[in-house]
Amino acid sequence: MRIVALIPGGVGEQVLFFPTLDGLKQAYPHAQIDVVVEPTAKAAYQVSKSVNNAIAFEFESRNSLADWGNLLGNIREREYEVAVFPGQNWTVSFLLWLAGIPTRIGYEGTPGANFFTHTVPRNTNQYGATAYYDLLKSLNFQAPCPALAVSIPVKDLDWADAERKRLGIGQAGYVLVYGSADATNNGKTYPVESWNGIIQDFQQKQPDLMLVVVKDEDNATLVDALVKLNPSLKVTQPDTTGKLAAIIGGANLMLCTDSAPMQLAVAVQTYTLALFGDNEPKKMLPESNRFIGIKSLSGKMADIAPQTVLEKVWGG
Repeated sequence: MRIVALIPGGVGEQVLFFPTLDGLKQAYPHAQIDVVVEPTAKAAYQVSKSVNNAIAFEFESRNSLADWGNLLGNIREREYEVAVFPGQNWTVSFLLWLAGIPTRIGYEGTPGANFFTHTVPRNTNQYGATAYYDLLKSLNFQAPCPALAVSIPVKDLDWADAERKRLGIGQAGYVLVYGSADATNNGKTYPVESWNGIIQDFQQKQPDLMLVVVKDEDNATLVDALVKLNPSLKVTQPDTTGKLAAIIGGANLMLCTDSAPMQLAVAVQTYTLALFGDNEPKKMLPESNRFIGIKSLSGKMADIAPQTVLEKVWGG
């Protein structure tokens, strides 16, 4: 059997879809499962347990007829028997119909839903991974939604071991900090001053517990500012999703904003305290005392007081 899932969104959205892909693999262990994703999201599949191939396609671009034609040809050539599409782009639904895939699955009420052979209602009030997994109910799946999980390559686990040695992390362990940057200025960035207040409180109360900040190309300015204020901070720069998952997996605690690293923290079962702006924590985190979300009452992450975060840390 050949199965394809077309999944818009970034790395975090792909990781949320992993349980659905894992469920398909459990039900059809010999199936080839491919995904079609944004080029920047392909990195997520370095740690997928169930996917054979990740095909790049820019869903969010103004694609030409030639672009759509190339995707249609690619899909037709592979002769998929099942297609799963959780998005709302009628063009994709139409393309799957044109490709002649016998079983086409999506949500009720979405644009192009009439091109699906199987539809299910979407419960928008539940955890995102479970909402995705509901799509498989149309195939009469009875098993519960699997937990979010990843498979980290051995070479990335080895890198994380070497990185912890480089950072001088001792037996007390470390807290990993990740602050995302929001280029659109939509209130999804937690300010340097607020992070600094949290970091200084940690350093006073737990001086033996090392604080390590994750730096990437998007949040470099934020991290540089924090290090300037706190020279004792350690910085790690994993350059693959596997390395990032590995360094998160070894942490005592992950302090982060709503982001792809947050989803990886869930997948590796690291205790996580995440800050949310307009997203609802219950939709982005599973129900568990290992994963705590703090939502801004105003919808702007900057309005979450550092003391609110620290009360959760020391009180929990």
